[in-house]
Parts: sequence; structure tokens; C-alpha cells
Amino acid sequence: MPIQQLPPHVAAQIAAGEVIERPASVVKELVENSLDAGAASIAVSIREGGVAEIRVTDDGCGIAPDELDLAFRHHATSKLLTVDDLQTVATLGFRGEALPSVSAVARVVCVTRRPDSDAGARIEFRHGECVGQRTEGCPPGTSVHVADLFGDLPARRKFLRSAPVEAARVQEVVTRYALAHPEVRFSLSADGREVINTTGSGRLRDALLSIYGAEVASRMLPVSLADAEVAVDGYTGAPDLNRRNRSYTTLLVNRRWVYDRSIYYAMEQAYQGTLPDRRFPFAVINISIPPEQVDVNSHPTKREVRFRNGDRLFSLVQRAMREALIAHAPARTAARSFAPVDAGPQPATIPQTPRLPSTASSSPDRDRLALPTTTLAPAEGSLRDVLADLRVVGQIRQTYIVAEGGSGMYLIDQHAAHERVVFDQIRQRMQDGERPSQPLLAPLAAELSASQAATLESYSDLLTGYGFVLEPFGERAWLVRALPAGLASRANPDPAAALCDLLDAVAVEQVVMEREDALAATVACHGSVRAGTTLAQEEMDALLRQLQTTENPHNCPHGRPTVVHFTEYQLEREFGRR
Repeated sequence: MPIQQLPPHVAAQIAAGEVIERPASVVKELVENSLDAGAASIAVSIREGGVAEIRVTDDGCGIAPDELDLAFRHHATSKLLTVDDLQTVATLGFRGEALPSVSAVARVVCVTRRPDSDAGARIEFRHGECVGQRTEGCPPGTSVHVADLFGDLPARRKFLRSAPVEAARVQEVVTRYALAHPEVRFSLSADGREVINTTGSGRLRDALLSIYGAEVASRMLPVSLADAEVAVDGYTGAPDLNRRNRSYTTLLVNRRWVYDRSIYYAMEQAYQGTLPDRRFPFAVINISIPPEQVDVNSHPTKREVRFRNGDRLFSLVQRAMREALIAHAPARTAARSFAPVDAGPQPATIPQTPRLPSTASSSPDRDRLALPTTTLAPAEGSLRDVLADLRVVGQIRQTYIVAEGGSGMYLIDQHAAHERVVFDQIRQRMQDGERPSQPLLAPLAAELSASQAATLESYSDLLTGYGFVLEPFGERAWLVRALPAGLASRANPDPAAALCDLLDAVAVEQVVMEREDALAATVACHGSVRAGTTLAQEEMDALLRQLQTTENPHNCPHGRPTVVHFTEYQLEREFGRR
């Protein structure tokens, strides 16, 4: 094809793709504009996850009628004028791309009025084309209505997730900015149901109370530390208030919600020695820093930032959170770590047979745990054949089963192996139409966050099908009357906490797994024997026999290996026999 200039509407849609990825991107851009406009109240409503409709209404300063058309043109902004202004950006949005990008991929109506104007103005776009502008009466502030997102871009729309997943991402955006700006009243409704409603009192603890509930808010510890021009403040959870993923850790820079790998690691390192393995802190931390020391223009969606002195911030954040834990929570002794003298050759996992669909998907938080795999094959043949001939020798650290076979030593992760067994059993029972449920002697109350309550509502039929019996108990509390058979066991001493963890896990795992498999995998995880549990000889023998009969004995349903093989050659070489 010859080189040619793209038509303006095509170029606009391509440019919009850098800013608008999904409904949550639209909400983020519009909420940031509302905050920059000085709004004291921001109301967000969505339908069908935001694909069908998004409406963001604020009581901010509004847009002058003669500037309304300009606001929807590329590279138009009221937030900076010269290139020098880029060094001291103090607003949330400044690229001048939000409104034109949204209007390029949807039907948009914007109605706005300045407080000192007698009348407001209205402008309408249909997938990049302005179809009308007129005077219209309205209250002070701005209301942007977005409909039919990616309606004329089916290739883009088909990559969106289900409505509940997209709604959860919208909810995450509103949650983060409600925590970043507790002085602003935020509300979010999804398909007519209120999900978030904060007071706008200006106190972060009140925002935590509105979003996460009284139990969480009461266990959050204040963080405050300043060093020269930089200050760190917010709240962090007591060590026993932890979660199985990072979605409850909020990092703000000058009250802008951002992601920075190094600072997130610093936040987690502050808890070293106090959190269980694969658990993450519950925290809302804001870094106040001079604008010239941070580059907020390094990412198209303004999600990531770059710091002039990242090492200094790493140390300050870690120290601020650690001091809060020491001052306000009982500190545990940090475990000592020893570097190996010579790691030697790495053990090989059993070579894997082809996986069946949806049985070995990996969640983002689990990928980092995957062991290196090689193609070193055991002499006996396939893993099912190997398992049949293994002899259990014992248990290490109440976590790994030690067994020997014809070609060396095998370590079996007892939790991963049992998780695979339980997962297959659950799926088989569902296919057979069985719904085994275990009533509790006394119902237990579980207080859910807004996100957990939304997940429960989305999965209510599936939860019932798997054996849960739940009933509402107040605004955000639910009574747990029965659990799936096997979930209430020594692996799960607290069924109410298990329900909360399960809802958190499903919200993450449904991104990479089918709905039914995501729930089955999570139930299996919570109903399986844990690391740190002593097993009798007959229990270990039975587990290996059960693993042998599973559909995919190589991996747990989240993708972690169940068996690691140390060949006879490796053992002999380590002891100098080769």
C-alpha cells in the first residue's frame, strides 16, 4: 500500500486507544476532570459494566459555553500553557486527551454550567462527530453521559470482559479516588444498585468505614512520617488484617492513584516477618512530594510515575509503615534468612502431559511462585505411573511429602496436591448434579466490603449451587448457615473469613478462568490441607493415590506444580559420587 494520511476519525480512534482501554478508563478520566474542577460531590452510575452507559456528574466549576467545543479537541487543556509547566504539574489530568478520546469511541453528551452563568450548555458527539450544540438549563457543574462504548469498534469491544468484571474495575477506580480525596462525596451505582457512598467529611478513616466497613476501619493503623520535602501519611492494617492479593493496597502520590513496583515492594517489606506467606497488606498510603520531583507524564493513562529519587522514597515509605506497626501493633520477630553456599543444579519438575482446557490457568499473583521447568524425564514413564510406585518416606516442614521411586527422590507439595484432588472432586460432583452442603451448628456473620458484596451478588446462584447457604444480615453483612462439604474443616477454622477470602480470590481469578472454574478452584484451595499441617503416614499414602487418579496430576488448578523430582544422578553428584 502507498503511504497516505489517515482520515481524521481513524487517527482519532487509534489515539483514543492509548487512553481508553475499557469502561474503567472512561470513569478514571472523567473523575479526574471532576476533581480538577474543584468538585465537592461526584456521582458515578453505570449500566452493564459501563459498556452500555456511564454517567459522571459533579458540582465543580463547569465549562464556559464558548469553550465547550474546544474541550473536545485534541491537545486542548486549561491545566498548562508552556513546556515548563510540565515540570510542575499539580493537577490530575493535563494531557488534553480525555474528552476527545472518549467522544471518539462512544456516544457522548456533556451538559455543563458555570456557577456565575444564568444558563448552561450542551454538546453531543457520536463516535467522534459533533452532532449538535445548544444552550440548556442545568445546575452548576458538569454531567458527562457516555453510551455505547466501542459501539462502532467491534474488534475493541470483543476484548472486554464480562459485565461483572468490568463493573468491578469501575468500582476499583471510584474506590481509590474516594480514598485519595475523602473531602469529596463519592457515590457509585451499578445497574441501579448503590455500591459506594462516602460522606465527604475529609477524614480518611470515615472513607475507609464507608467503603470497607467498621471492622476493617477499626483495625487500620495511622501512618505519618516526614523527611525534608517529602511526607508519607495514611493508614495501614494490623498484620492480621491481610489479603491474598494486592487489590487492597492503595498507593497515592500527591493524592493521585498510581502504581510503582518499587514502592509496592517497600510497603510489603515493611511487614517482613509479620505476614503469612503469599498474604499482602491492607493499606492506603499517600506520598506528598514536590511536583518537580515526580514525572506524572511517563504513561499514556497516567497510571505509572517516575521519581527523581526512588531509593529515598523506598526507604521513607518502608520506615513509615514499619514504625506504625511497631507503635500501634504487636511486632513479631522477623525470620532470619541464610544465603546458600552453593545452590548447585536446580531440581527439575516432572515433564508435563498436555493440559486440559481451564485446569491450569495461572492468576497474576501466583505466576511469580512457579518453579523452573525442564524436560528431564523420569525413567519409569508418565507421572501417573510414577505415583503408583512411590513410597512415602516422611514429611518436611509439615509442607512437603518426601517419597522415593525408581529414579530418585520426589517432593510433593501437600497443599497443591490436595487442591488438585479436591478441585477434580468438586467438578465431578457438579457434573453429576450433586450439591453436598454442610450446615453449621450456629450461623456465623461475615461483614463484607462493597467489592465483596458485589462479587457475592454476581455469583449468588453459583455459590448456592456449590453448597453455600447465605442470607443477608444488615446492609453489608451476611449470615453463613452452611458451606460446601469439606470447606468447614481443620484447614478452615473460620468459615466467615474463608467466605471473604473466597470472594476476593474469585474477583481476581475470574479474569483468567471461567466463572465455574474460578469458584471451584477457590473452594478447593480453601478446603485443602494447608502447609504447616502434620499428616499421618496413611494420610500421605492416600493423598498420593488420590493424586494419581486426577485429570492433571502435574499442577494445582492455579498452575503451581504438585511434584518436584530430584533424579538419582543429581543426588549422587551433590554427594560427590559422580
